[in-house]
Amino acid sequence: MTTNIYSPEELKKIDPVFGQISFDNHEQVVFCNDKDTGLKAIIGIHNTVLGPALGGTRMWNYTSEWEALNDVLRLSRGMTYKSAISGLDLGGGKAVIIGDSKKDKTPEMLIAFAKYVDSLSGRYITAEDVGTTTPDMDLIHTITKNVTGISESLGGSGNPSPVTAYGVFMGLKAATNFQFGSDNLNGKKVLVQGIGNVGETLVKHLTEAGALVQIIDISEERMEEVAKKYNAQIYTGSDIYSADVDIYAPCALGATINDDTIEKIKAKVIAGAANNQLAVEAIHGKRLQERGIVYAPDFLINAGGIINVFGEIAKYDAAEALRRTENIYNTTLEILNYAKEQGITTNQAAMRKAEQRIEAKKNEKK
Repeated sequence: MTTNIYSPEELKKIDPVFGQISFDNHEQVVFCNDKDTGLKAIIGIHNTVLGPALGGTRMWNYTSEWEALNDVLRLSRGMTYKSAISGLDLGGGKAVIIGDSKKDKTPEMLIAFAKYVDSLSGRYITAEDVGTTTPDMDLIHTITKNVTGISESLGGSGNPSPVTAYGVFMGLKAATNFQFGSDNLNGKKVLVQGIGNVGETLVKHLTEAGALVQIIDISEERMEEVAKKYNAQIYTGSDIYSADVDIYAPCALGATINDDTIEKIKAKVIAGAANNQLAVEAIHGKRLQERGIVYAPDFLINAGGIINVFGEIAKYDAAEALRRTENIYNTTLEILNYAKEQGITTNQAAMRKAEQRIEAKKNEKK
């Protein structure tokens, strides 16, 4: 089992990629390799000013190690802003395991990964994410206490996906209110891209609110199952970004708002669960602003999951987690109005508010 820990200065010397936007003054990057189990993982710790870095472990079959590294850097940075904007005493971190979770994941691999998490002595706390599950976190918990999202029978909060989806729903409603003057979703056309655990629960909330929901996913079987369950329509067009809808809810992987898609988008609101939806924040956030499309910052509205698992640390119950998650509605409206007043993008507004909280905490410590 081998661990390599590099300082930011050392990383810049190793590879010029750390001059890219994905490397944003990260405090620590840990490369994990275990030959016996086939584990190849990266842990990114972006910022711990507000508290330990908490973020899930994603297992994905990346096309290259660079892609995995870029993903963990972007995701861990997003977790810093997510916790800060949500008022949590947590920093930002994330982990990725390179591999196909359906074929490559083994108990031995997860145990090896848990040992790396434990070696960081609480600077990084993990949780479930794409490709990992609550039972996986239960297994990791046998090795380290620095894990959340464990089963309720073990004293945890269980699967955070339903709470994440509820927060996205609250943020989506707030953005709808800001754009259309009402948060009434009855008759609103919504396209949900990606119907995993979070996406499906979002579809449930939307259909119950009277929205006309269309869904798209890489799995035909999954689409048919969810469409039948919630009376949603499977999107059959050739280009989802040109879909004639009021609201686009990206709930799969990130960077779907990019140079190739942004001019096609007809939706007037973008609000979804996916992380890092803007391929290049400065460029694509500004273009959405110019086109009059209201973007609900992803790290703001998808914070329900981390609010839920933080309860395991802060010792509040499920009812309090839901109350805090429901407040995403108010925070989203505040951010959207602040962006309008300041003449900046909604993403810039959310980041500025998060950075102000981190800076205030820094000053307290001086």
